[in-house]
Amino acid sequence: MKKELLIASALVSTMGVASVAEAVTYTMSGNHRAGVVGSSVDSAAGDTTAVSNQSSFTVSLEETTDNGMTISSSFMLANEAVDTGLGTAGITLAFTDGSSLDLLNAGNAAATHDVSIPGSAGEEGLTITTTNNAPTGLDFFGAATALGLEWHSAPDFVSDGLSISVSWSTDDGAANSATAIAKSHAAIGATYVYDAGETDITVGAGYSETDYGKTGAAMTDDENGFHIGFSAVTGEENVLTIAAGFGDGSSVEDDGTVGNGNASTQNDGDVVRAGVSYVIEDITIAVGVTAGEANDSDTIGTAGATADNHDVTDASVSYAVASGVTAILGYTNQQSKDEGQADTSDGSSWYIGANLSF
Repeated sequence: MKKELLIASALVSTMGVASVAEAVTYTMSGNHRAGVVGSSVDSAAGDTTAVSNQSSFTVSLEETTDNGMTISSSFMLANEAVDTGLGTAGITLAFTDGSSLDLLNAGNAAATHDVSIPGSAGEEGLTITTTNNAPTGLDFFGAATALGLEWHSAPDFVSDGLSISVSWSTDDGAANSATAIAKSHAAIGATYVYDAGETDITVGAGYSETDYGKTGAAMTDDENGFHIGFSAVTGEENVLTIAAGFGDGSSVEDDGTVGNGNASTQNDGDVVRAGVSYVIEDITIAVGVTAGEANDSDTIGTAGATADNHDVTDASVSYAVASGVTAILGYTNQQSKDEGQADTSDGSSWYIGANLSF
């Protein structure tokens, strides 16, 4: 008992927390989206139309110690009729020099430095077939376990406009199975922002790798890869944004495929994304394109004969109707191939709705 008391005292002293518990400062935010989604799949007999609702409610917690360090966390109250779970953060320590440290559920430092690329603001889209593993996101690799940390440098690290992040996580003890499980992870990412007069240019890049474990035959490869992207933002009242990015690497996916006693596939893929947005007073117009390709194989190295492909073009027009209320019209066209053959995911989709945020 004495040992436990000493550990508790040391923890309180280290974090600079008062011995008497008081209410932490909190803020609340969230949004509710309501609209209609229509889709037309090339291989289907008819079109479909459905109501689309998404809601989120986030509580952010923060307090500052006497020595200036900020301790923060957050959690999300999910709409259980729509969402599959709760988004819960670990603990973030923000230091007086501008750096910070995320503890538990920290994430992937490579993904932290993805460049934001414009695309449709709507909720339209077609569900890709399970066995089509062509990537659509720049950070399609680099899974992390919850037992990890991520350090973020202060802005202007080493030179003006530069910031970096490093993350690491370790085995959480989950038992191996036929489905591959992430065991350890390490990543690094960086962002550089350059002020070119009326235009701000941002370059972001990251590298990540994850080791996996499974029962049966040994893995032939693990997750690893890199991404790089840039964006240029110009204008004050009317703002033009142009951005593009490229990602390349290997990923491990649980796509429901069972072969040779395995329930996971390993994929060697790449993706290119580009987009443009233009803000004219209360109206935002955005257009984006994505092209992903991957060769998938089972986890003992039996490669697919041909590549999977996933090509998407999307666009939206958003109008700020009132404070916190935005009307959205979106459209997406998708073409995809699984093992070189057109699958049931080709077609188009549209969305009409509104977003209410607070």
